Amino acid sequence: MAAADTQFMLSVGLIEKDVNGDTLWVWCYPSVDSNLRKVLLSKCCLTKEGRDFHTFVFGQFCRTWYYITTVEVQEPTALIKVTHFSVVITAKDFNPEKYAALSRILCRTYVKHGSPVKMMEGYITVLTKGVCQSDENGSFLIKDYDVRKAYLAGSIKDVVSQFGMETIILYTALMLKRRIVVHHPRVEALLEFTRVLPALTWHRKDWSILHPYVNLTELELDDLRKCPGYVAGFVDPEVSNRSDLFDVHVNLPDSVITVSQSAKEAMAMGKLHKDVGHLIVQSAEDADKSDSQVIKDISLKTKEILANLAALADEGEDSKITLEGLKQRHFPPATENFLFHLAAAEQLLRI
Repeated sequence: MAAADTQFMLSVGLIEKDVNGDTLWVWCYPSVDSNLRKVLLSKCCLTKEGRDFHTFVFGQFCRTWYYITTVEVQEPTALIKVTHFSVVITAKDFNPEKYAALSRILCRTYVKHGSPVKMMEGYITVLTKGVCQSDENGSFLIKDYDVRKAYLAGSIKDVVSQFGMETIILYTALMLKRRIVVHHPRVEALLEFTRVLPALTWHRKDWSILHPYVNLTELELDDLRKCPGYVAGFVDPEVSNRSDLFDVHVNLPDSVITVSQSAKEAMAMGKLHKDVGHLIVQSAEDADKSDSQVIKDISLKTKEILANLAALADEGEDSKITLEGLKQRHFPPATENFLFHLAAAEQLLRI
């Protein structure tokens, strides 16, 4: 087992809700800083008065991924005074399925033994050997969870089926490294939808832009503002009034995409966008194509656009693009505008 595969994990922690209804962070190995701890307590669903029960949520804060699995304690068990608990894993990598599977085993271990010590042993075994096995709690092998599977786990076809030609707005925003905010009252819907979007710019394979579950707290918003472009999910409808947070707003329940006033110029659409939009829709509507084939089709088109952009840069000074150089090409205004902003996003622009 390559050690590199197992060194993504940073910590494992435990949050409990007791018979009095108090929720406490009770244990952690090795440690979690106080700001992250605050965020994790707010996400684990045990601090909310039982309104929303989420068995599994994930997100990102300060470049650390967190994965939270919550279970209700069923009688009889060693956990006499505990009604619910959450196992929290923090890690450097995006891989929800991997950490959901490991968390389930750690949860079963905790229910059986009623002590975090056995849970920590399982965690350390995975850390050192990449495997965690027990007869009654199931087995877990890190090598079963390739990161590419995590990147391809969502359905791009579902996104296109919901938004059709308007998917091009999402594609353009991602290509230009803009800020996309998605709202849905159900966190599960947010997690499912937002995790797909970075695949529209597959050439970057960059899921660090994903912040699928953000609350409107200063702590989390300060962290988000440090990112030049992102895909951020919010359950709070108030986010639609926060135009300081987005260039593109997606109202998921109503299937409405809005471009903010300040981003309208950079996001202006022309023939190139129309062509890419048609390609995305045609590919996604092809019943014979899998989600990964649709992503491949979009990626090939993206590579073509980027190759043309690089060719323009090669002709410029120090392999950079200038606005003057673009203007000499007499592109349609929207295409020129898009290529200019794309060159900036790809760091090919000479300022």
